Amino acid sequence: MRFYEIEFPLAALSSDAVEAALLEAGASSITFIDGGDEPVLEPKPGEVRLWSDTRVRALFQESSDAAANLDRLAAALGPHITKTARVRAVEDQVWERAWLTGWKSMRFGRRLWVIPREAEAPDDAQAIIVRLDPGLAFGTGTHPTTAVCLQILDSLPLSGRTLIDYGCGSGILGIAALKLGAASVTAVDLDPQALLATRDNAMRNGVSAQITVQGIEGELAAAHCVVANILAGPLIELAPKLTAACEMGGHLLLSGLLKRQAYEVKAAYAPGFDMVQVVERDEWCCIHARRAQEPV
Repeated sequence: MRFYEIEFPLAALSSDAVEAALLEAGASSITFIDGGDEPVLEPKPGEVRLWSDTRVRALFQESSDAAANLDRLAAALGPHITKTARVRAVEDQVWERAWLTGWKSMRFGRRLWVIPREAEAPDDAQAIIVRLDPGLAFGTGTHPTTAVCLQILDSLPLSGRTLIDYGCGSGILGIAALKLGAASVTAVDLDPQALLATRDNAMRNGVSAQITVQGIEGELAAAHCVVANILAGPLIELAPKLTAACEMGGHLLLSGLLKRQAYEVKAAYAPGFDMVQVVERDEWCCIHARRAQEPV
C-alpha cells in the first residue's frame, strides 16, 4: 500500500481541531513534531504539552485525492492551509520497523548494554543486556538523562537490593537494575501507557516476576535505591515522598534536570542526604546522593 504525507505548521490552531479535521479527511495517522530543537519531556498530570514551533504531519493512502483533502482541511481550519501545507509521496516500507532505523546497541558504564530486541548480543563476555525498542513511553537510553542514570546504576552495589523507579517510562532503569542483580523493583508512573510499556518490557527481558508496576497513588515501601528521572519541578515537589522512600544509607538518583537547575534540586534534598556527585552530560545532569544515617 502506498501513501503520501500532508505537513503544515500548527501555529495558532487547536491541536484537537486539527486532529478532528485530519481524521475527517481520512488520515491514517497523525503526528505532532518539533519544528525546531526544543526538548519536551514528561508532562504533569492532565497536561498536553507541545512545542512553540509545532508541525503537523498526516499520512494518507495514495488512493485518496490530495488536492481534495487539502480543500477539506482549508474549509475546516482556514484557507492558509493550502498555502503552508507540503504534500509529498512516501515510499512503501515495513512501517513496523522503519522507525527503528538508527537505533543501535549502547553500553553504559562497564557492563550494562541496552540493545534492540532483534539485535545480536555484543561480543562481550561480561555484558549485562537489556533488550528494548523505542515505544509508547519515554526512555531508551538515548537521552542524556537516562544514559547517566544507567551509567551510575552500573556502578552501584545492587545485588540483592530493592529499588524504586519513580517516573519509570519504558521501565528501562528498573529493568536494568534487576539485570544488575537487584532483588526487586517497584516501577511508578502517572501515565497508563508507561505502566503498560514497563510490564511488556519486563516480560520480554524475563524479569516480570521481580517488578511491581503501579500508579503514583500507590504506597511505597522504602527501598535501598530510589531513581527518579523526571523534571526539576516535580523532583522538588516530591522531595518529602522520595526521601521517605529511601532507606537509611541508601542511594538516590535524581535526573531529568538541566545543569542550571541542580542547585535548587539539591537544596530540596539536602536535609536528608549527603551529596555524592553530580554527573553532567551535555546541558543535563544527574544528582547522586546517599541517605544520611539516623543519628546515634
